[in-house]
Amino acid sequence: MVEAVALIGCKSPAQEAEYLRILSEAMPEERIVPFRALDDAARAAARIAIVANPDPAEVAALPGLVWVQSLWAGVEKLVGAFDRPLPIVRLVDREMARTMAEAVLAWTYYLQRDMPAYARQQRERVWRAHPYRKPADVTVGLLGLGALGTAAAQRLVEAGFNVVGWSRTPRDAAGIETVHGPEGLPVMLGRSDVVVCLVPLTAQTRGLMNAERLSALKAGAALINFARGPIVVTDDLIAALDSGHLSHAVLDVFEIEPLPSDSPLWSHPGVTVLPHISGPTDMDSAAATVAANVRAYRRTGQVPEGIDAGRGY
Repeated sequence: MVEAVALIGCKSPAQEAEYLRILSEAMPEERIVPFRALDDAARAAARIAIVANPDPAEVAALPGLVWVQSLWAGVEKLVGAFDRPLPIVRLVDREMARTMAEAVLAWTYYLQRDMPAYARQQRERVWRAHPYRKPADVTVGLLGLGALGTAAAQRLVEAGFNVVGWSRTPRDAAGIETVHGPEGLPVMLGRSDVVVCLVPLTAQTRGLMNAERLSALKAGAALINFARGPIVVTDDLIAALDSGHLSHAVLDVFEIEPLPSDSPLWSHPGVTVLPHISGPTDMDSAAATVAANVRAYRRTGQVPEGIDAGRGY
């Protein structure tokens, strides 16, 4: 029997069936089997696992595993979760980068055109126009210049926005100014009218946007978090909004998801809550990327390039 590729972490039977169908169509030569359906022999023989927000214990239950392919860009749940080195390959997919860049541009327009203020005025039955700000008069700070950040930068520049990008180490990105490291972060924050979080969640970025960093933003600036919830300290964000230092926050990610019904973020007038929809995985595109990685491994025996465990991405 052909060695199985384990599928781990689907959130529902319907999603599992969909993922099995699309992945099997993309690589019909492989036998892709849900973790729950693997017997002991199949678990011992599996060398590849394809995962979507999995339980690390299920991944660890495959003793012969050689590498893990994630269907998500974020893999923080798996970093440091195993008692042996295990390569983890993030999904690097052009379609995900395109949809994320589209979301960044859309919600930047939402803030640039004062949509939160107009929504509030509608509720209060107030008819008042706000001065128009051209994109060229708005500086967008990108926190993170990986595949998603650079794609977002390109769309923003094409739309006429000024863009400053920050990364942990020096990076170049066409058409934008870049800064890096601890000394570059306050520079970017202090110049930005809108800051967009696109960094991975690591030990270094957890709580990165705390009271100190939020206070470094321009008065009246806005925040978009499309990265991971724990990067922004919620209580500090609410305090910055309540004080008027920040004008608005668009949040697509949270410490706990779904966002609990008693969270103050739901009813805060300075917050737009989104249900983690900014960068959805397009399964057809993702399956093609995964299939290419699996075939390359079968052909050469070389594991695709994975994350740097020390950095966490």
